[in-house]
Amino acid sequence: MRTYTRTAERASAEVISCYSTSFGAATRLLGARHRRHVRNVYALVRVADEIVDGVCQQAGLDTAAQEDVLEQFIAETHRGLDTGYSSNLVVHAFAHTARAAGFGRDLVDPFFASMRSDLHHDDAAGLDEQAHDSYVHGSAEVVGLMCLAVFVREEHLDPATRSRLEHGAARLGAAFQDVNFLRDLADDTDRLGRSYLGPAHRLTDADRDRIVSRIRDQLADAEAVIGLLPIDSRSAVRSAAGLFAALADRLSRTPVEDLYRRRVRVPDLRKAAIIAEAVGRTWRERR
Repeated sequence: MRTYTRTAERASAEVISCYSTSFGAATRLLGARHRRHVRNVYALVRVADEIVDGVCQQAGLDTAAQEDVLEQFIAETHRGLDTGYSSNLVVHAFAHTARAAGFGRDLVDPFFASMRSDLHHDDAAGLDEQAHDSYVHGSAEVVGLMCLAVFVREEHLDPATRSRLEHGAARLGAAFQDVNFLRDLADDTDRLGRSYLGPAHRLTDADRDRIVSRIRDQLADAEAVIGLLPIDSRSAVRSAAGLFAALADRLSRTPVEDLYRRRVRVPDLRKAAIIAEAVGRTWRERR
């Protein structure tokens, strides 16, 4: 079983290396005891996201068949959580992490609820504020809470500290999601026909400013509690928060009509500077 689990975790690490440069770079800053677990979480989330974001459709599956693939994946994840084993390597690695960190369907099922909603997205209506918040909770906030559970699994936290950390983790996940919604306006609108940031109309620069303001509030709440995390998780979390803060700044300066045509990114030199700053601050805290 140890060999199988190590193999499953290597498969999950390959998923993140193929799909994410920024998040992948941040995970390399995690302590070894956290790194593989966060990669396991990312891999399951990414595979589920790919199921509902077009891979199945591009393979020729109709909506009913896509739903069946998702439901099979959900059932296999539940089975993995219950037994600690799955023949699906990504699910097996995730189940190993969930059981080690002490979370289960309480966080997993809200995530899958958001994935299900993607297959029934009302292209004409978009998401109102309540639907947006519900979607973000399932698709992003609970993922932040999964990662937090990994970081603090060996800690003895008082209720007040745990509550503050959970609030910060959820807010960071929400900020990541809203940034990605703005970055992916072109793809979500043109390829997927989805509107996540309000009723389905073309956003204005004023809409962008409102969303960026919300993102900055979310990031501020998250950054306020990073110092409460175990020291071997802080550089990675600070780097991720810093990268998304830089993205938010670039989004704030990009006309909305440009966002409907291209994806904004942070230059590699700026990424390196953000990561160096995060590592330096955490190093000073160790002293």
